[in-house]
Amino acid sequence: MSREPPPGEEEAPGGGGGGEGRARAGEGGCYLALCARPVHFEKANPVNCVFFDEANKQVFAVRSGGATGVVVKGLEDRNPISFRMEDKGEVKCIKFSLGNKILAVQRTLKSVDFLNFIPDSPQLEYTQECKTKNANILGFCWTSSTEIVFITDQGIEFYQVLPEKRSLKLLKNQSINVNWYMYCPESSVILLSTTVLGNVLQPFYFKSGTMSKLSKFEIELPAAPKSSKLSLSERDIAMATIYGQLYVLYLRHHSRTSNSTGAEVVLYHLPREGSCKKTHILKLNRTGKFALNVVDNLVVVHHQDTETSVIFDIKLKGEFDGSTTIHQFVLPPRSIQPYQIPVAGPASVTSQSPVPCKLYSSSWIVFQPDIIISASEGYLWSLQVKLEPVVNLLLDKGKLMDFLLQRKECKMVILSVCSQMLSEPERGSLSVIATVFDKLNHEYKKYLEAEQSYAMVVEAGLSRSNPLLKRPVRTQAVIDQSDMYTHVLSVFTEKKEAPHKFTIAVLMEYIRSLNQFQIAVQHYLYELVIKTLVQHNLFYMLHQFLQYHVLSDSKPLACLLLSLESIYPPAHQLSLDMLKRLSTANDEIVEVLLSKHQVLAALRFIRGIGGHDSISARKFLDAAKQAEDDMLFYTIFRFFEQRNQRLRGNPSFTPGEHCEEHVTFFKQVFGEQALMKPTTF
Repeated sequence: MSREPPPGEEEAPGGGGGGEGRARAGEGGCYLALCARPVHFEKANPVNCVFFDEANKQVFAVRSGGATGVVVKGLEDRNPISFRMEDKGEVKCIKFSLGNKILAVQRTLKSVDFLNFIPDSPQLEYTQECKTKNANILGFCWTSSTEIVFITDQGIEFYQVLPEKRSLKLLKNQSINVNWYMYCPESSVILLSTTVLGNVLQPFYFKSGTMSKLSKFEIELPAAPKSSKLSLSERDIAMATIYGQLYVLYLRHHSRTSNSTGAEVVLYHLPREGSCKKTHILKLNRTGKFALNVVDNLVVVHHQDTETSVIFDIKLKGEFDGSTTIHQFVLPPRSIQPYQIPVAGPASVTSQSPVPCKLYSSSWIVFQPDIIISASEGYLWSLQVKLEPVVNLLLDKGKLMDFLLQRKECKMVILSVCSQMLSEPERGSLSVIATVFDKLNHEYKKYLEAEQSYAMVVEAGLSRSNPLLKRPVRTQAVIDQSDMYTHVLSVFTEKKEAPHKFTIAVLMEYIRSLNQFQIAVQHYLYELVIKTLVQHNLFYMLHQFLQYHVLSDSKPLACLLLSLESIYPPAHQLSLDMLKRLSTANDEIVEVLLSKHQVLAALRFIRGIGGHDSISARKFLDAAKQAEDDMLFYTIFRFFEQRNQRLRGNPSFTPGEHCEEHVTFFKQVFGEQALMKPTTF
């Protein structure tokens, strides 16, 4: 398969292995999958050449040098671009600028041709030869919509393309002997392999018309090379952004230490400023043909011989030897999930079953960060990580949480793990549950602090002077109290399958964790605790929790306690004490209770503070009627009749009280004879 840069990036997980008949390692629990909607293109054949552009993630199918058509397809853009161009010789490399406005085509070792795809601009090709005499162009990279870099065997040339003038302007060039190069579009860094052995790498960084030379570094080869010839191959190097930092990944087939067998991946951290350092070693514990991808900040290593892949997470703890961290793979090796290729053709024909795709095929080519291309079958996939199978493969819940919290689509999986660890048959110990809660609340607190800092800066009016300041992004790792309440804790308490002591311990453990991280506990969590205690008649425990302020004071909590008076009389006084501590106005307390349809509780409260002679009868009768409970309405109506009798010597309501509709309703339901008769002395 023709591709760029020339000799290939990683070798695809190579050929052979005769694994068709044997049971695949780990059919169950496949945690890697090819995307469901791949890009389908015309297979590579003698007439059709296929190219891949890493910056735009596009596949070019070029038929007969372009004379009979070029079709460009990408994972993002579902509408292919089709055009024809004159056949001026074999195409070595073809790429669009960012935004698909200008096409660049390399057909010779000395020059690159350009064609504008801008509406109303001339459709004629224009050419740029490389400036360095006797140099051969190894390839080129677009760094923006109008900037391009030629990489030659004698250095790099950085140009600005002027499409309206149909010409290029040299911005900067640098002489250096180049064996091969690699480009990381995410970070706009080009890496050049220099020196005879090829193991001294020189990075360049490109940004809005400027080219910066970063510090060069040397890749440690496994052993001193026997001859002075190129010893570092491009297929053993990859560049990728992991957790926001740029790394160069080196696939070392033999460890430098003689007592260690198996290959390893060495990660060199390449900062914008400062020197490049070796920071991580990923132990593969096997030899053979490998290929690398990076998906969701995980390094994925495919092994062709066993047709399996492993993943590494450099955020997880490893063994630190003073300078580098040594990591083992996070999960046991598994194959990519089996993939069916749909049969193309009319509907009448496609009733035949889809064809299984040959995974880890020798025709696979891997590109960074997450692209796999099968030239022989004409498919381009992005590789994906599936989190559900990980849950059953990583049994240490603490480590599992550390792993999941770093993944992009983690929220629902984490919530389901929390539900599982509270239910049979996988119920965890309280110490494990506490560890999980603490890990979740650590992330939650980090987000709350970032939000708070941002709000303070905005309030102080400093955001205008700092345009780089951005509102913190709420990732899926931020699992707040409403998430836990809705998806985990309320469901868990409703199931009633766990012993009540365990249920209460879990709820209190979550509250303890929130307090430990100084996160204000939402009242609905306390309400859940109280309801659970009441269900199991654990009033002594409720009393203690309130007495020792384990449950923090709040108005909603006080209202809940007032409503419990009928089943636990001391709750009335406990709630009043709480409201006094909150220095709440009495009429506000009545309003809150009425809004919660706690009409009798509101009446008891107002009688308790001696204000029942001055309250509005209509307000209470309205609330009683809304509750749609006839006996409640009767009780409230009778109370006010008695008040009227006591205060005025007559049970009927005065016109100023506006209770006519309630008197009519009372007569309809209970009959006129039920109205209280005036008492005469």
